[in-house]
Amino acid sequence: MNERIYTAPPDTGVSIRGKTLVDVLYEAQARYHNPHFLNQPVGLGQWQPLSLHDFVDQVEALALGLQTLGLARGDRVAFFMESDAHFCLADMACLLAGLVDVPIYLTHAPESIHYVIAHAEARVLVVSNQERLEHIASLLRTLPLVTHVVVADATGVNVSTVEGRPLHTFAELMAEGQRRRAADPEAVVRLRTQIQPSDLATIIYTSGTTGQPKGVMLSHENLSFNALTSFSGIKAYRPGAEGEVALSFLPMTHVFARTLFYGYLYYATSIYFTTPEALREALRLVRPTTFATVPRVLEKIYGALVERAATMPGLRGRIFRWALRLAQRYELGQTPRGLYRWQLRLADRLVYRKWREALGGRIGFIIAGGAALSAELANIFAAAGIPILQGYGLTETSPVITYNRPELNRAGTVGVPIPGVEVKIAEDGEILTRGPHVMLGYYKDPERTREVIDEAGWLHTGDIGYFTEEGFLVITDRKKDLFKLSTGKYVMPQPLEQRLTADPLVEQALVVGPGYKFTAALLFPEEEALRRLAKRLGLDTNRPLEALVQEPKILAVYQEIVDRANEGMDPWEQIKRFVLVPERLSIETGTLTPTLKVRRSVLYQRYADQIRALYEGSASEAEQESTPSTF
Repeated sequence: MNERIYTAPPDTGVSIRGKTLVDVLYEAQARYHNPHFLNQPVGLGQWQPLSLHDFVDQVEALALGLQTLGLARGDRVAFFMESDAHFCLADMACLLAGLVDVPIYLTHAPESIHYVIAHAEARVLVVSNQERLEHIASLLRTLPLVTHVVVADATGVNVSTVEGRPLHTFAELMAEGQRRRAADPEAVVRLRTQIQPSDLATIIYTSGTTGQPKGVMLSHENLSFNALTSFSGIKAYRPGAEGEVALSFLPMTHVFARTLFYGYLYYATSIYFTTPEALREALRLVRPTTFATVPRVLEKIYGALVERAATMPGLRGRIFRWALRLAQRYELGQTPRGLYRWQLRLADRLVYRKWREALGGRIGFIIAGGAALSAELANIFAAAGIPILQGYGLTETSPVITYNRPELNRAGTVGVPIPGVEVKIAEDGEILTRGPHVMLGYYKDPERTREVIDEAGWLHTGDIGYFTEEGFLVITDRKKDLFKLSTGKYVMPQPLEQRLTADPLVEQALVVGPGYKFTAALLFPEEEALRRLAKRLGLDTNRPLEALVQEPKILAVYQEIVDRANEGMDPWEQIKRFVLVPERLSIETGTLTPTLKVRRSVLYQRYADQIRALYEGSASEAEQESTPSTF
């Protein structure tokens, strides 16, 4: 094993230890006053603000109200909630009350939801509203340990019980909590003094690409250390009401958004909640200075730019395409000089400032995580004055292990370690990490815990990567995704898939080939972009998608996309055949994870016939090595 241990470079933040998440709440209250701390959507383009002071007041009241349900410290509370201010309130109230919250993905199938609630032995179920209550109510029939149901927004709710369980509202519980606080002013103080940094804060069930979800146990310090240490590396971060404005649209059920919230809370950042569907309008109205996203959203933005460049007529089109080509030449970490520097300044005045305006006009940086972001996109956005800070981590690491800083950013990498975290590369290329960010373990599963955390405390991430000479971590693939061809050659599918999905015509891609002679791919087209392509090619755009994907002219364009993805790859890695699959992958169908990564095992099973057809009647191995063909 490579014994070199990588740690944070100097001046990239400080390690902040020993805090509970409740400490984070009260320290923020003591330092800042923000009348627009949390901003809850209340209609199209409208938000209802909640001040930091009122948020703390409601957290205390709800925490005391939850105690009236007969809960003991350490009891689990399941959340089936939207990712908004109500979620944040319920989360902090549980933490203050010494309860362990268990968030559930809204997109999970009923059997997965049932599994999580049952496995966690949740005593209380919290839902956002009437719609979520109706969605989950029938599952309670076979969940005897759930004794109470709580609804955040009671609008339209006209029942007092659900499947025989008492139904409570946030308003009722907070009113009861306020009465208790008035009768016993020391009640909240006693709650605070009972909480320790090592206490279990939450169990997050990972929604991985294979198998049953695993309950990741994260402590108060796991999360507080990770959030506060990570934020400390952004030197120019402005706290309080006059500081940063964050737009939040990622699921709070995922550790990425949760940890970001605790960082926002510590600095009393104004947070506006929205959804991916309403993102474009929210960017225009809120004009955030920052937001966090998964790379797929950025790929879609870039895809729109590429398509616009291809179709914009006249002088404006020529200028736009010139500016895009300039941005594609940009290299993070290298200072533009001479003519290129002057050209970038001109392009900024003519084109790039409009890109920034489309994101609200005030973006200081974008945080990207959850999947790999291509180097090309990182460079292009940086050229346009939109820095993307890509990071890396797992639910099991709370989540941040490494990330790029505004002053220390390299395209194609996931940055350098955060202070207090150790990282090293095993002999087989696997990334290992150790530190206060590593989980307590998997809930009720010590055997699987021992499989990923060795006796020396190193967590085995399952990812393959390496450090550059400058000390930046590069992820090459998932260890389990690496596959071997029948020729004995190994293929890493992720780099090819990143190149393919960077094109606006490709919504998702699955590179296949384990046990076969050559590499192939399933391409899932972006339907609207494909229909616009069909129109430009003079084809009938009203035809079904199933017919359009068989058109020779369409296939020829996708062959060009595949050819570009193959450039620079080793011969055995290059995609020799592909098929266009006229279907859309989604979280709801179980084909994508909540962070929009493909579930390989599901896709291999679902599209087994299409994969098999790619290899039927194939030419000799020598021909396949040299002659890519379109299926």
